[in-house]
Amino acid sequence: MDGLDLIKAVERKIEKIRTRSLDLSFNELLDMYENEELIISPEYQRLFRWTEGGQSRFIESLILEMPVPPIFVIELEEGVYELIDGLQRISSYLHFRGKLPGRSSSLVLTDCDIVPELNNLTFDSLPKALEIKLKRNFIRVEILRKESDKRLRYYMFKRLNTGGEKLSAQEIRNSTIRLLDDKFNNLIIDLSQNPDFRNCIDNLSDEKIEQKYDQELVLRFFAFKNYRDYYVHDVSDFLTEYMENVSDPDKQDFKFDYEEEEKNFQKTFAILNNALGEQTFSGTNTKGNFVSRFLIYHFEAFCIGIQPFLDRIDENNSDQMSQIAELFIEIKNDPEFKRITTGGGKNYAKPLNDRISFVEEKLRGIEWI
Repeated sequence: MDGLDLIKAVERKIEKIRTRSLDLSFNELLDMYENEELIISPEYQRLFRWTEGGQSRFIESLILEMPVPPIFVIELEEGVYELIDGLQRISSYLHFRGKLPGRSSSLVLTDCDIVPELNNLTFDSLPKALEIKLKRNFIRVEILRKESDKRLRYYMFKRLNTGGEKLSAQEIRNSTIRLLDDKFNNLIIDLSQNPDFRNCIDNLSDEKIEQKYDQELVLRFFAFKNYRDYYVHDVSDFLTEYMENVSDPDKQDFKFDYEEEEKNFQKTFAILNNALGEQTFSGTNTKGNFVSRFLIYHFEAFCIGIQPFLDRIDENNSDQMSQIAELFIEIKNDPEFKRITTGGGKNYAKPLNDRISFVEEKLRGIEWI
């Protein structure tokens, strides 16, 4: 591609992006929020993570008329916008005004370090002059118009939210992917609450659950089951790519049978749960006893390794379940399996295929399979 072709390619994309900027006061933004003209989706609201000290220092910045970064919104319809970047700032202001969903009281300022005299004050206890100053403080609002290409809207959100925000990869996926289509993401969220799945991952830490790692495991299951040939090394990028492919309505050739895939997931984890329950993804020590800790390599090996035999396994047959449980324990204690599922440097294609194949070969040795 020569320089002129490149310039034309850039210009074609620019033509698909329609933007405008507004300077709005925080009081106007509050009015818009209360009138449902500024939408903050429930899934996005749950990502509000600033401490009360961080929120307070932001309010302090506004009172001091310090510059703050712009917020970004997408236009849903004329005069109605959805927030896509600026959650922490807008939520801090709503909290201070006592309008933040899920918070029964307004923010009490704390840890203000420039004007410590502000500490312990609420919005209602501010002097009138500071109250007015705060309400009239302006922020630049960058609007991506509804006429813009929705794929470009999606990539804009994705790039805005993969910088300094301390969000897990799955939290970012949950918030961004619905700008393409939210059907697949909703399935992932629903299946993450499946009772058999929940019991199998029971030893996952609370911190991981808070970061939506349980939902990432559902995504990982489908990605490695259906798209493993395209996996090279970076798991996070691979999962995002698969989720984008399934969710992009323009990719008609990328098929995902929602009904069949859901049945497959449910049967897979019914088998695993009935066989080993909460120890399904645990390792064993040198004495052969379970060490109750979630191991991601075991997750990949067992839930993908049983796929070729799913139709021949009856999760309600107690004899089959006992035999599979014994085989799984034998696998976990096997020195070769321990070698390929412990230590670092095993999150690329060959070790992944090795641990999945190990389980497949052992299952193939069962007479009734």
